[in-house]
Amino acid sequence: MLLPEIIKQKIKESGPISFHDFMEMALYYPALGYYTSAKEKIGLNGDFYTSSSLTPAFGAAIARQLEQMWELLGRKPFTIVELGAGTGILCFDILSYLRRNECLYEQLEYCIIEKSDTLRQQQQQNLKEKVSWYSSVSELKNISGCILSNELLDNFSVHQVVMQDELMEVFVDDDHGLVERLQPASKEILEYFAALKISIPKGFRTEVNLEMTSWIKDISAILTKGYVITIDYGFTSAELYQERRRNGTLICYHKHDINENPYTLIGEQDITAHVNFSALCYWGFQNGLCCTGLTSQADFLLALGFKELLRNMLDNGEDILTIVKKEARISYTMLVDMGSRYRVLVQQKGIPRMALMGLPYQHCS
Repeated sequence: MLLPEIIKQKIKESGPISFHDFMEMALYYPALGYYTSAKEKIGLNGDFYTSSSLTPAFGAAIARQLEQMWELLGRKPFTIVELGAGTGILCFDILSYLRRNECLYEQLEYCIIEKSDTLRQQQQQNLKEKVSWYSSVSELKNISGCILSNELLDNFSVHQVVMQDELMEVFVDDDHGLVERLQPASKEILEYFAALKISIPKGFRTEVNLEMTSWIKDISAILTKGYVITIDYGFTSAELYQERRRNGTLICYHKHDINENPYTLIGEQDITAHVNFSALCYWGFQNGLCCTGLTSQADFLLALGFKELLRNMLDNGEDILTIVKKEARISYTMLVDMGSRYRVLVQQKGIPRMALMGLPYQHCS
């Protein structure tokens, strides 16, 4: 049975399902969901690019920050935990850079949390040392080091809400095709907005990432001492609920085209929603994580010497004009396009606050 028919069958048996449950099935249904299927997702033949897929200089810049974190933690055994490692290319690039620091590399452990068997097999083909794999954060404990995610939280399944006379949640029904129905929002959703002191304007539609609140709790529970780096596209609450975003931020990617219809190409397209970094800071603080700083990806990379790293990596014997063109194209994408839309949040636990190389302009939402 095809995935759209499975979803319709579930609706027939149990009634309308929340948009969250629809998105969860579309992305993660065993073998048929977008992220659980074997189709290529990242790169030229996939549906989108990630920063790590564009240049190894991205991973090298993050590695520089990790190296400083290791020094700040006393040059002791250091664990990197990466959640949702995709093809494993970011891990590969980080380890390639850190390998030159023998003292750090000897004390280094790299843990990947990956629930997709397909992606895990792909990662294991290229990552031959220092890496161990886990299916859940709960399998780890007493981490001293850094917990890292890159473009992960935007793919958590979200609830959608619409403000009418009261806050209503979007449900998905089948009426000769998938249609939306509205039901009063749950207590958990109402408490989410109350905790953040957010008032939704009438007619406003937006997303609620409740999975993120439990995720950051689980992350904090395994971190004894160190940092959490979260890289993703998103906004603070002040930016997210502006009038120009009254229709929400949900978008879909298929073959490098963007659309706003999650009810088509079910299981074949990516579905994402922007991250609320204010919410991530708030629930992190509630669970023992202090906000070290929030900045743009562009500022983060520039402060870590991204241009120098990129230039050195492009100097591979090609003629100077070709190198300059490549550098200009990658720099524009990483520092202007993605660089302005993506944010880097660093949180910390169990250590005093100290200046980090990647946060030249430290501030939190």
